[in-house]
Amino acid sequence: MNNRNDKILFWGCFIALITTSYAFISRMILCGGQFVTDFGLDKVSVGELQGAGIWPFGASIILFSLFIDRIGYKVAMMFSFVCYLIYAAMAFAAYGAIHGVTGDALIAGQHRGYQLLYWGSIILGLGNGTVEAYINPVVATLFHKDKTKWLNILHAGWPAGLVLGGLCTIALATCTDWRLSLGLILIPAFIFVFLLIGLKFPKSEREQAGIGYLAMLKELGAFGALVGFGLVFAQLGQVFAWSSTVVWGLTGAVVVIFLLLTKSLGRGILGVLILIMMPLATTEIGTDGWISSLMEEPMKAAGNNPAWVLVYTSAIMMGLRFCAGPIIHRLSPLGLLATCAALAAVGLAALSKTNGAGMGVIFAAATLYAVGKTFFWPTMLGLTSEQCPKGGALTLNAMGGIGMLAVGILGFPFIGYLQETSATHQLQASHPAIYQSVTVQKNYLLGAYQAIDPVKSAAVTEDAAQAAIKTATVTGQFSALGKMALFPAAMLACFLALIFYFKSRGGYRPVSLDKQ
Repeated sequence: MNNRNDKILFWGCFIALITTSYAFISRMILCGGQFVTDFGLDKVSVGELQGAGIWPFGASIILFSLFIDRIGYKVAMMFSFVCYLIYAAMAFAAYGAIHGVTGDALIAGQHRGYQLLYWGSIILGLGNGTVEAYINPVVATLFHKDKTKWLNILHAGWPAGLVLGGLCTIALATCTDWRLSLGLILIPAFIFVFLLIGLKFPKSEREQAGIGYLAMLKELGAFGALVGFGLVFAQLGQVFAWSSTVVWGLTGAVVVIFLLLTKSLGRGILGVLILIMMPLATTEIGTDGWISSLMEEPMKAAGNNPAWVLVYTSAIMMGLRFCAGPIIHRLSPLGLLATCAALAAVGLAALSKTNGAGMGVIFAAATLYAVGKTFFWPTMLGLTSEQCPKGGALTLNAMGGIGMLAVGILGFPFIGYLQETSATHQLQASHPAIYQSVTVQKNYLLGAYQAIDPVKSAAVTEDAAQAAIKTATVTGQFSALGKMALFPAAMLACFLALIFYFKSRGGYRPVSLDKQ
């Protein structure tokens, strides 16, 4: 860091990222616990409430990137801070709507409180996405000669927030007033705004190099617009029940605009990275909650709070990301990504073999997977910024937004599909009669599949049949982990291909705008 302003700017961005992850995890934990009982929520309502804080996150990263250079990073920072204030106020109002009332007033209060939480979560998601939209280009500009290292250190803030959120959850596990858990978000929020409000934010690396707005759009191109905005509109279509015609129409309109303005499909290397980012994000984010749920029962059996799993794996990620510099220097960004993909594949494969094993064995396999996934996200952002600097905030943040949206729209449903089909295949092979009585055909984005129906399985009264269903479900979960290992294995092949590609061109080198 060159001066005091830059140092404070970096650490202010770091604390802003801690704020996003603390807000994310504290709300998700309450959605699975106290919100259910306080507001009388069913699983559908819980899912809607969880999604309300996630889809604005991914969409706002991409949409803000189109004009964040125009409004300035400081304006974006203040917008995110205001979002946190509004979210906290609405959450506190939701608490007030249900406490101290009974009967019909309580029912009305639960409805009003849920609406406050729902719309407050959307505002929170917009604030979180805005934080990502400004901190990434700010750090890439401050450290344009060493982007990948410093983006990894910056993104140690995400697991740091998860560690703090997990520790606070454990400490406040017996506290029924969840305003305290949510209200703690205001501490890092006020800290980052105090640190950043008086600082001078730099112009982006693209602007300093005199690269115009149209050149930035050209770097993303029609293909990047197709994937990025296609996912944005697909997500909005799910939320607001748009028809596929509307989704494809809006996507097609944006792609046509990009073609007319840029006359470009986008940088070839960026297109490859976009395609890799989707399975990468699914491997990193999509399997996190799944693995934690597998370790929940052993943790409870040992008398420990399941949140310690989150604290443990997040602490690994946080510590390793601070050490990214020497590793990147030795391996290069592509070498690091290839190594991580190999470790993640082996870790997932090992986890798939731990059915019935003790907590120690499961933790050992999970540790291997956690180390593997540690550098995925920030190193991909660094690689994108190093190879496509003309794209500025747009290409850098589009990569993060595409990853986040791909997990929600494609990754989570596919993981669910793997679990269901693995479980039903197991049940069909071992108990065909029970399989016929408790399964139902369902459909998702990629087609039809058989699933174990929770209503039908709950109606089963025989102990042996219930045990068979439970065994098939658990066995299916572990089996699906082995299938998920194919994602990082495919990523490994892609990264190795890119390594050989750059080697044929004289070795990996970041693209420098200073020389253009």
